[in-house]
Amino acid sequence: MNKLIYYGFCCLVGCISVNQAAVGQQPTLETLTAYPFPSELTTASEGNRLAVAINEQGRRNIYVAEAPGFTYRKLTEYDSDLGDEITSLTLSPDGKQVVFVKGGDHGAYLESVPRNPASLTTEPRVQVWSVPFEGGTPELLGEGDYPVIHPDGKQVVFTQRDEVYHCAIDGSTKATRLFYARGSISGLQWSPDGQSLAFVSSRGSHSLIGIYRRGAETIQWIAPTFSRDASVRWSPDGNQVAFIRRKASGGAPDSLLAPVIDPWEIWVAKVETGAAEAIWKAPVTPRGAVPTTHGGTNLHWMGKGRIAFVSYHDGWPHLYSVPASGGEELLLTPGNFMVEHVKPSPDGNWLLASANAGSDADDIDRRHLIRVPVDEPAMEVLTPGKGIETFPAVTGDGKHLVFFSATDQRPTLVSVLPWPEPTGKPQLLGEELIPEALASAKLITPKRVEFKAPDGTTVYAQLFEPADAPKKAPAVVFIHGGPQRQMLLGWHYGDYYANTYALNQYLASKGFVVLSVNYRLGIGYGFDFHKPLQAGRYGASEYQDIKAAGEWLASQPQVDADRIGVYGGSYGGFLTALALGKDSDLFAAGVDIHGVHNYIGRIPSVSAEPAPDAQAAIEMARISSPVSYVDTWRSPVLFIHGDDDGNVDFDQTIDLLLRLQDKPVEIETLMIPDETHHWMRYEHLLNVDRAVADYLERKLIKER
Repeated sequence: MNKLIYYGFCCLVGCISVNQAAVGQQPTLETLTAYPFPSELTTASEGNRLAVAINEQGRRNIYVAEAPGFTYRKLTEYDSDLGDEITSLTLSPDGKQVVFVKGGDHGAYLESVPRNPASLTTEPRVQVWSVPFEGGTPELLGEGDYPVIHPDGKQVVFTQRDEVYHCAIDGSTKATRLFYARGSISGLQWSPDGQSLAFVSSRGSHSLIGIYRRGAETIQWIAPTFSRDASVRWSPDGNQVAFIRRKASGGAPDSLLAPVIDPWEIWVAKVETGAAEAIWKAPVTPRGAVPTTHGGTNLHWMGKGRIAFVSYHDGWPHLYSVPASGGEELLLTPGNFMVEHVKPSPDGNWLLASANAGSDADDIDRRHLIRVPVDEPAMEVLTPGKGIETFPAVTGDGKHLVFFSATDQRPTLVSVLPWPEPTGKPQLLGEELIPEALASAKLITPKRVEFKAPDGTTVYAQLFEPADAPKKAPAVVFIHGGPQRQMLLGWHYGDYYANTYALNQYLASKGFVVLSVNYRLGIGYGFDFHKPLQAGRYGASEYQDIKAAGEWLASQPQVDADRIGVYGGSYGGFLTALALGKDSDLFAAGVDIHGVHNYIGRIPSVSAEPAPDAQAAIEMARISSPVSYVDTWRSPVLFIHGDDDGNVDFDQTIDLLLRLQDKPVEIETLMIPDETHHWMRYEHLLNVDRAVADYLERKLIKER
């Protein structure tokens, strides 16, 4: 029989506090996780004002700044750790009003579902709010999500239970339904003159582009047909719209194991007549499918009569443009790197993005800002060096480039450079928000390493190696989630992975050699790495990379091969469970955080009309599922899961726990009531980090 131990928050906090008090000058988890995390950055379309949402140990607030000084001013006073995130941060065109959403879980599959990680006795809401840039009391505009400000800056529309509502931006009028239309309404886009509102109506197997006009009695449907239309964009003169068209879902069941072919097209329609035509078609190949990197197709109607987009069809997610009248696409960013966080300049003549490009070989594991003219492949790297720069935007007056920046030592801050000539040292905003203990801490600079998986695939990773490690140190493999993620050589731009960077630093400070693995299925290394065959539920070929990481560590002279642990969350939890179930001889202990454990019952097209390879797919799902390896699982494990997880069913952990119940496996658990997949409360995040670190230290150091 196994040994099952349940963590309690109060006991855990008390135990760890004593341990931390004894470590002297080593950075504590409280220090390393005290970074102020900027989650959203927005600029006004006129002038030079900006707003940013910042999470300070669970206290999420809005700060604003403007030229010339760009000094932060705190605009809201939400000073409790309740887990209610701030999203959809938007400035009115004139910069006088700030609109935002409080509540929900915008990294979950159902983003607008209210969450209550603080276990409050009042029912949670997802609400749209507004507050003057100059300061004042925030005004509740109504329950809803995804607000869009009217070009006149006086009105707001937003969605509420799949319908469109509108009200005055200052809350002086009550929000009412703007119009009725079938389907789930999303993707709201005002026309440049503010007289029309384009939207997407999703109706299950198909979706339509609609246009609502003030005073009109009917909706105009743009080129309706048997397809899925999305991502509607207005031309600068408001006479045309562009959108993405894909085939409708349905038809005869297709192969489940073959590469995905998901063709898509860019269409342009004349609004007055409704006449529409395809101006560009992606190749009907696996590489020509809709990109699954940040922003998807990133469709933008630019200046100079061109439409810009991202495609993966040359093997990397790159920027392209095509004449709005149709013609050959122009590859704007050739090279072996990816682009993400795409943003047009206010004049529509430039595209800005972040990319793992640069003159240093290590830049493949960083992000730098790039810009490229919309009509010429003349890309420039704007922020070379050893930093990580993401989410660029240009202020409405066209004079300032604002973005997120971080290093291996400093967490993410908003930074400012002059535009259109972004030279000199960036101005860092909000440095004073970084606690002195963290600002002065000497962190480990991770090193980029590569090694081979058994099938010859190159695996990428970052090594955190303590300077004063013992001759034979314990080691840990960290496995990110997603799996469409890439860990970087510094503080990450994503909130979940900023935390794991801090945790990896802490583990290294405790004497662990930490290897953060970028396994296949992740982004940053091209299509074939991102979309490998026989991966995920249909073969888990990526597990080879995790085993190779453990074996690489075991071969290092400074590592004790008998004390290698593993931990990861979400998809990283899935791979952690595979590691412990398949290779307990290699991985001595592990922490599985909200992982997927059973794909056997999650195969589509297993019905009266199954896919032609349905039985083979079921078998692949069986051998890919951690629940299939409970008989060979011997290493101790800690399971962690919140029971309001909107990404991985809580039952996935229950399923595996019950299957391990009668096996000779030592199990510990930490369950967080009402918490989501994203540790929305800082208290919960810190307790999870403490549990991970305490467990690995006990199993790989103290009990050895």
